[in-house]
Amino acid sequence: MSNSKLICYTQISPNKTSPRNHAIDTITIHCMAGNCSIETCGNIFAPTSRQASSNYGIGSDGRIGMYVEEKDRSWCSSSSSNDNRAVTIEVANDGGAETGWHVSDKAYKALIDLVTDICQRNGIKSLKWKGDKSLIGQIDKQNMTVHRWFANKSCPGDYLYGLHSQIAEEVNKRLGAGSTTTPSTPESSTAGGALAVGDVVTFTGTKHYTSANAAAGKSCKAGKATVTQIYKSGKHPYHLKAVSGGGSDVYGWVDAADISGAQAAEIKVGSTVRLKSGAKTYTGGSLAAFVYARDHTVKQISGDRVVIAYGGVTVAAVKKGDLSLVK
Repeated sequence: MSNSKLICYTQISPNKTSPRNHAIDTITIHCMAGNCSIETCGNIFAPTSRQASSNYGIGSDGRIGMYVEEKDRSWCSSSSSNDNRAVTIEVANDGGAETGWHVSDKAYKALIDLVTDICQRNGIKSLKWKGDKSLIGQIDKQNMTVHRWFANKSCPGDYLYGLHSQIAEEVNKRLGAGSTTTPSTPESSTAGGALAVGDVVTFTGTKHYTSANAAAGKSCKAGKATVTQIYKSGKHPYHLKAVSGGGSDVYGWVDAADISGAQAAEIKVGSTVRLKSGAKTYTGGSLAAFVYARDHTVKQISGDRVVIAYGGVTVAAVKKGDLSLVK
């Protein structure tokens, strides 16, 4: 059993069971609940008193560390049964609980690279995700699991949890597998045809919440805000961020009844955008899988033709309808 060659740092934790007692057939993605470097994560797992570890860790800079070799079981998911069959991956967060434990574009890209590599080396022909706790261990139906299924935790956070379908789709494209997922929420798309990420709305409520299903909220002011995430099945299905000068200080999940006056935000030069799943170049060409997982800047617009860039470098010309406005 081999380890990933994508790692650039190794600090083996004593908190492990060697060897694991089951073949690797599952992927479990975790969040660090903090913006730890891979070295810091390694130091956290180093003391025997910690009684915790993961196979790999990914920093917000996209670097990958290893703390438990794949031949061994990490102590990560509050389930020995899961960890004996899963490769566990901790991902750093560049946003806090109020963002659903957001991860950086670099960390997300590294995650896709690492999961693809793990699957290729361990004979996992496709990733399957249904978001269904009852399917734990039924790898013919679902071979991705989350920590929140085994313990009273929010891990991997709503942000990464909502991306599990997308993660499976992107990895499966690289593996040459078809779709094997059920879309999970939260989603960065329209909700019931009414609102979309990027829409500017009038927030009329007085409370916002740290997660879409939180029981207790905090007070905030009404006013103009932008929809930043949508969690269709949540108690508080819309994540809003106050618009500067709009009178509100909302930053969190809110009730649908507290939103009115949606205005579709306009994509313009300088806007931050994200490609929709399945988008092509303006002339119908294919795009690399990783471009769907990162934000781009609009460089030029000519009618429906939009040129997008990343880090100042032109990426492609695409159709405006294939872009979602981030900000």
